[in-house]
Amino acid sequence: MEFEDLLALLKVIAEKENINYNDFAICGSGPMAVRGIRGPGDLDIIIRKEVFENLKEREYKVSSDGILRIGNLEISDKWNPLDYDTNLLIDNADVIDGIKYVKLDYILEWKKKVGREKDKVDIELIMKYQEKYN
Repeated sequence: MEFEDLLALLKVIAEKENINYNDFAICGSGPMAVRGIRGPGDLDIIIRKEVFENLKEREYKVSSDGILRIGNLEISDKWNPLDYDTNLLIDNADVIDGIKYVKLDYILEWKKKVGREKDKVDIELIMKYQEKYN
């Protein structure tokens, strides 16, 4: 699914559920996609706990791993495995075209901690991007 399609789905869900754009931020590969570093496979979203609890009371199902999945959107009130403060990540996120994105420094830290093969590639891509634009 194209990044723009994922954003469109996110906007539809936010409007349908009356979710304020200040109550969530895109994490995972989304902050890289919006900067043209690489495209996403899905869209990972962290959302404030009270909003997440409200969504759970609706028609949406939460999997055993604590993630609410809507199409290619993965929504959670935590960004595991690191114990980040979700509210801090959202409040300090970069705003691009009206949408909040977790800062690349956090994405880099997360990917270094998780250390999967695909994360190693992303680490290199993020570092090259930061060298060029910071």
